[in-house]
Amino acid sequence: MKLRLSKVTLAVGAMLALVIPGQARITRLVVERTETLGRDGYEKLTGHAYGEIDPKVPLNAIITDLEFAPRNARGMVEYVATITILKPADMTNASGVLLYFVPNRGRVNLTDGGFFTDARKRRHVLVASGWQGDLEPANGIETMSAPVARNPDGSSITGPVLSRFSDMRDGAMTLPILRGGVAGTADPASLDTSQATLTRRTSEDGKIVPLRSSDWAFADCSDVPFPGKPDPRKICLKGGFNPAYLYELVYSAKDPKVYGVGFAATRDLNAYLRYGTQDDTGTANPVRGRITWTVSQGNSQSGNFLRSFIHLGFNQDETGRTVFDGSNPNIAVRLQGMNYRFAAPSGAAAMYEAGSDGVVWWEDYPDEARHHPTAGLLDRCRATGTCPKIVETFGSSEFYNLRASPDLVGTRADRDIPLPSNVRRYYFPGVSHGGGPGGFDPDPKQQACCELAPNPNPSSYTLRALQMALVDWVVKGELPPPSQYPRLDRGELVAPTQAAMGFPVIPGVPLPDGILTRLYQYDFGPHFHYNDLSGVITIQPPPILQILPTVVPRVDADGNEVAGVASVLHQVPLGTYTGWNTNANGFYKGHIRTNTGAFIPFAKTKSERLASGDPRLSLEERYGTHEKYVAQVRAATERLVRGRYLLQDDADLLFTQAEASQVLK
Repeated sequence: MKLRLSKVTLAVGAMLALVIPGQARITRLVVERTETLGRDGYEKLTGHAYGEIDPKVPLNAIITDLEFAPRNARGMVEYVATITILKPADMTNASGVLLYFVPNRGRVNLTDGGFFTDARKRRHVLVASGWQGDLEPANGIETMSAPVARNPDGSSITGPVLSRFSDMRDGAMTLPILRGGVAGTADPASLDTSQATLTRRTSEDGKIVPLRSSDWAFADCSDVPFPGKPDPRKICLKGGFNPAYLYELVYSAKDPKVYGVGFAATRDLNAYLRYGTQDDTGTANPVRGRITWTVSQGNSQSGNFLRSFIHLGFNQDETGRTVFDGSNPNIAVRLQGMNYRFAAPSGAAAMYEAGSDGVVWWEDYPDEARHHPTAGLLDRCRATGTCPKIVETFGSSEFYNLRASPDLVGTRADRDIPLPSNVRRYYFPGVSHGGGPGGFDPDPKQQACCELAPNPNPSSYTLRALQMALVDWVVKGELPPPSQYPRLDRGELVAPTQAAMGFPVIPGVPLPDGILTRLYQYDFGPHFHYNDLSGVITIQPPPILQILPTVVPRVDADGNEVAGVASVLHQVPLGTYTGWNTNANGFYKGHIRTNTGAFIPFAKTKSERLASGDPRLSLEERYGTHEKYVAQVRAATERLVRGRYLLQDDADLLFTQAEASQVLK
């Protein structure tokens, strides 16, 4: 009954939204600089978009603390975001497609080759804008000014926050208070350390030891002896910090920024570029009347943004029109943690950070393990008929580092969650976060950070083909290639242990058991809305209620994953390619290294293999000669091209690289 009422409520809200006049809008779009690009007739426009949001409109009510944001004389909440637009100087030559690229931590280079070059060849419009309110303005950074929430009487809103510190310089006296790697997301309400707690421990599971409030300060001791110069964004410890410990600071913060406005800012900019004619000053929309289709793309953090954008109902503007016709959240398997009080939008999947705590699956799923209501990422857009076509892409590292498991099999990890008809899913086996640089080098170069060599296995070639397929799906109605990803019912997803995976025992190589970011159920307090990752966190650090089961892809006798769209290098391997690696040093030595993968090369000859005790066949035993290896590379490229998972020019490039390689020479 609860589910039915929820669906009815969504439908009624959708009908109301269709009759409410559009209020949230871009009031001014100011182009401050215009540059000519290359010789293809493109120009680059940069500037700022000025917008306002009506807190009374139901579509905006999902934005946490919007009701406490300052309002202008019209009762609107204002924001300013940076914008970058690449477009044909002569818009009569434009294709009608607008591609919106969500910046990742403020960065996106719309001229950086690859799919960006493809887009310009096809005469698409390329757009990026600021959405992340915790970033300081800087050259090359897309930012947004987020309003500050305060109580109706003007007093500060306060609440508990957590910051963690590890791997500092031995004896360092002062550390910045970072959350998600960014300072200033939550300044303390008081510099009185007796109202805060600083603790230390020797491991994540170690005994927590509080430090005396008189032994540390909200201060900078770089130039002034302890207790130093008061500073709300730094802490100083008497005697200095010890890298053998993990430190945790819990304090009461004040004046939270309304970071969720970034969703509305993205919605309104793209709706304006697609449908608008001029802003409030009479300045014309620079692409007016020339946009028929819109497609969004985001990587990692910005892919999480797109998942949340769709889930929270921002893919319709306030007149009920669709914002994006298609969307590609790439290497993104969580919700974006920015729509709750004192959020840290730059955060990732670290301990105690919210992200995997709500709805992370596309189709409706009953989250019985966490006692959360049945829901799916598409509930709101389905109720309004504004769901985009979705191409979801991710790889091995997302299982090990970012908790991809519940996206596919839920929080019980006991059944496959089906995909809706408007969603395609493509899995890149054996790759690090975002894939490696490629190449056919049998001799890996070690890196100081990790116990194993870095993973070269690429995903960019397949991603490029699928991104172009998404645009064709939107514009031409041409279906993309069939989804390819690991499933429970085919035995392709198993428990994250060496025995269940079938991972080979290779001398000198750690077994994968325990090398995984666990899926915890946290208690963030009664005012946190888990399904939407919204609301107010009242408990820090949150207690862990349970560790939920997760699965990872099964591997073959070489340790290479068996399901998904395998790259050429994965199909004709030079070693084992993993989505995990381990830290070589530091506080987390031996634990999983964030967002990296590993390459464990095959022995070159049988005698070398036998001498080392490696159970995997050598290159010599597998391929015989360089020419035979290259022939297998050609066969793999041809299979991928036929399946539309690889473009012909990339296939030609890969074949040329393999021919020129030193494999078995």
